[in-house]
Amino acid sequence: MLAFVNVIVYLNHQKGLPRLPVPPLRETCERYLSCLEPIVTVDELKHTKQLMKEFLKEGGDGEKLQRSLERKACTTDNWVSWWDRRINYLDSRESLLIYNSGFVLPRMDFIDKQGQIRCAAKVIKAVLDFKTMIEDETLPVQYMRGEPLCMMQYFRALSSCRVPGRKTDSLVFHAKNSNGPRHITVAQNSQFFTVEVYHSDGTPITADQLCVQLQWICNSSLETNAEHVGILTTLRRDAWYKYYNKLVQDPSNKKSVSAIERSICVLCLDKAIPRTYEKYSGFEPLQVLHGGGSQWNSANRWFDKSLQFIVGEDGTCGFNMLHAIIDGTPCMALSDYITSSMKKPQMMESPVALLPMPQKLHFNITPDIKTAIEEAKQSIDKHAQDLDLRVLVFNHFGKKIPKAHQISPDAFIQMAIQLAYYRIHQQCCASYEAASMRLFKKGRLGVILSTSSASAAFVKSFDDPKKTKMTLVENTKRWVKRTQDRDRHFLALKVQAIENSIPMPDIYTDTSLDKAFNFLLSTSQVRAGPENVSYYKPTAIQKEID
Repeated sequence: MLAFVNVIVYLNHQKGLPRLPVPPLRETCERYLSCLEPIVTVDELKHTKQLMKEFLKEGGDGEKLQRSLERKACTTDNWVSWWDRRINYLDSRESLLIYNSGFVLPRMDFIDKQGQIRCAAKVIKAVLDFKTMIEDETLPVQYMRGEPLCMMQYFRALSSCRVPGRKTDSLVFHAKNSNGPRHITVAQNSQFFTVEVYHSDGTPITADQLCVQLQWICNSSLETNAEHVGILTTLRRDAWYKYYNKLVQDPSNKKSVSAIERSICVLCLDKAIPRTYEKYSGFEPLQVLHGGGSQWNSANRWFDKSLQFIVGEDGTCGFNMLHAIIDGTPCMALSDYITSSMKKPQMMESPVALLPMPQKLHFNITPDIKTAIEEAKQSIDKHAQDLDLRVLVFNHFGKKIPKAHQISPDAFIQMAIQLAYYRIHQQCCASYEAASMRLFKKGRLGVILSTSSASAAFVKSFDDPKKTKMTLVENTKRWVKRTQDRDRHFLALKVQAIENSIPMPDIYTDTSLDKAFNFLLSTSQVRAGPENVSYYKPTAIQKEID
């Protein structure tokens, strides 16, 4: 249960948060073997157990790497965060298109351009108010079961950007500068504009003033022959890195790209997507995730930005988040704040003051970049067609039923997912569940390897008439108990070997390691607020550490 407490200013409590402890080595290794048991052959498991025995022997590699990690844990706030973001996010060369996450806000009651502009202005006004709370350190601290959570992710949520690199990307946080950004980027009809959202005295502009600016942009972006530069951010990161460097060689292009990267956020004013479009049985989340393809709104984006707020002409409303910078639970707090702000009665605002005109960002497109844009269009359309999303609203019963049997509702759902997979494929697979680590300093997401010998016993016994209901309940409780360890510990030991130039232990070159982290099921959950805000995150494959 997440709750907000208004007593403590959100950064004051950071020093009191505990450092992430290093789990006991033997427990982590036993957990790893339990996860392997249902997904490898008997001979493979036997071989891995022999390698693990060697790894755990007294004075062996396991003890050496454990001591090295414990020393690092004593000198850093969080021994996971220093490598997790690079390995799991920035090193990946896959497109950001599908592996970002989207939040869909309640559908808005408008169907025209004026309604879209008014809604977009309210969204940005709420974002600016939220930004003020972050900067003034008045954002209420979040608590989970009475314990305060780390709030550092909020500090980098806005004015941030991911920049492509040859082998690994980098993150740039512009808000930490003394003269932080004072503008947002607006994408309309695949064109980009900057809008100053603060007066000279530092106060944010009003929603009415922003409406005037957005109306000017809509009137100035009617041409449809603009080059779709934004679609380049959907390319694989190695390809985008190559074209990014070519793009910014031109001074005008470099200035435009810099303006987008430095902006507080991106506001995407989308054109309406026909409801008859075949992939859009649940088209709002798909529009938020990828824009619908090259013929619709996928070029009306800059996916490298930490947050993109999307308002469609048909009432679709939501935002897209960059996982390398921020996770789901902080974004849920932001979405709840936006939704509640949108429902508040709007006060009469002062007459519109004289404001700087929005600035259109210009790009000079060379033949190489034009070719890259066409390549990106083909790639995005393939991605959009390949992503299948269905939304299930389960009304049969709620969390009280599993709780009555002393079972975690989350564990109940996890076992249901594994059971469904087993019934379809008649085998178990490696499965992943995200777990919040925000109880610790700089904590983000941990990994639960939720497939285990206990979960396999459950799904195999579920249809066995000899098993009683009580046996099934006990199996589920046993699964919950076995998934408490933090499984990134095992991979962090491998990182220690790499960093300290220690010969790689055989357990990390074992073929079973690939199977353990080849997640065919990837799951996460975020509690929605009372306004029925929905969160969508497609399945992602975790990459092995190289």
